[in-house]
Amino acid sequence: MSVLEAARRVKEASIKMAAAGTELKNSALGRIASKLLENGEAIFEANRRDVERSRSEGLAAPLVKRLVFDAGKLDEVVEGIKSLIALPDPVGRTLSATLLDEGLELYKVTCPIGVMGVIFESRPDALVQISSLCLKSGNAVLLKGGSEARETNRVLADIIVEAAAEAGLPPDWLKLLETRAEVSEMLKLDEYIDLIIPRGSNEFVRYIMDNSRIPVLGHADGICHLYVDEDADLDLAVRVAVDAKTQYVAVCNAVETLLVHEGVAGRFLPVLKSAMEERGVTLLGCPRTREIIPAGPATEEDWRTEYLDYVLSVKVVGGLEEAVEHINTYGSGHTDGIITGDPRRAADFMALVDSGNVFWNCSTRFSDGFRYGLGAEVGISTGKIHARGPVGLEGLVIYKYLLLGNGHVVADYAAKKRSFIHAPLKKDFPLSKI
Repeated sequence: MSVLEAARRVKEASIKMAAAGTELKNSALGRIASKLLENGEAIFEANRRDVERSRSEGLAAPLVKRLVFDAGKLDEVVEGIKSLIALPDPVGRTLSATLLDEGLELYKVTCPIGVMGVIFESRPDALVQISSLCLKSGNAVLLKGGSEARETNRVLADIIVEAAAEAGLPPDWLKLLETRAEVSEMLKLDEYIDLIIPRGSNEFVRYIMDNSRIPVLGHADGICHLYVDEDADLDLAVRVAVDAKTQYVAVCNAVETLLVHEGVAGRFLPVLKSAMEERGVTLLGCPRTREIIPAGPATEEDWRTEYLDYVLSVKVVGGLEEAVEHINTYGSGHTDGIITGDPRRAADFMALVDSGNVFWNCSTRFSDGFRYGLGAEVGISTGKIHARGPVGLEGLVIYKYLLLGNGHVVADYAAKKRSFIHAPLKKDFPLSKI
């Protein structure tokens, strides 16, 4: 099937998906969760083939780690689906209501965006998360995963489509693309695709934006920072920094650069180095850092690098202002945090750092749709339009204005026979499909 034909079918299915009620969508999600568990061995076997092939082809170790889909990953995605079922339906919510005139009521009501085109990295669990979020939000989707995970993705997509169809959803609501050439074709299909969500590097996201007329919700690099302030509890700072760097290194919300106030650097950095070395982390430091602890030299390029590995760059700064300037200069707008005992400095940091997620005294690893209670996420948006940060259900709906009248015509208002009231209404849209 050509990409054009696939997109046409997904577009047709999106109309039925938009009209699907909450009970139907939740039933489909429940069937998907059950079928994934029933077909665990088939999924694991396909994944073993992907992992073995990728290792033989020289795929980097951090990327191989992301590729693995084992029993733990299966349990995680099923738990994510169950949490989605428990969440309120994002479609059909009344955002505002206005009485324009007697018998003329205007409602602003959420609705699906339509057809998503999602290009994601070599993480098969992302396919389950993305497709289940699209289903719950009433969207149809064209998916393109990393070629490293192609066999796992095929099995997962087949299970999901079959289970959803058994529940009563249109079988064409999800289509899987597999080649780079198909991505190039997809970017031309603005007639059928409403939003592109690319997950990858800044360069990759920029390529997508430059080669498509379809709106793009960009998930760029995860160059995340922690700033250890002069009033920080240093034991707390070490604990948070170790978690932010090593709890899982091959993800976009792992910290890549640590900024340390010069007033505590002499006491903090030796303890940090010991803790990080225990976990196999290589430290790269600025000249002031290297005066305090042995470390490799950090270059200008290191401040712009997403390592996705056991590497951490460290810089000693003069204070909060310099830390914020560094983050806003070199960061990717993903997730940045401050460790301090001073609420005023924390408030300043959180107001000044221009990122989608800004934390106080906790690990950057909390930047995640599941941990936020969003069920899961289709990605992290580092832009500033429509959705920002982890994009869950709320980021996959838009709204429409619905007007209910009783023979009202504009001519009456133009002739001053009637006048507008424009009064707020405290009621939900009466025709919502439940």
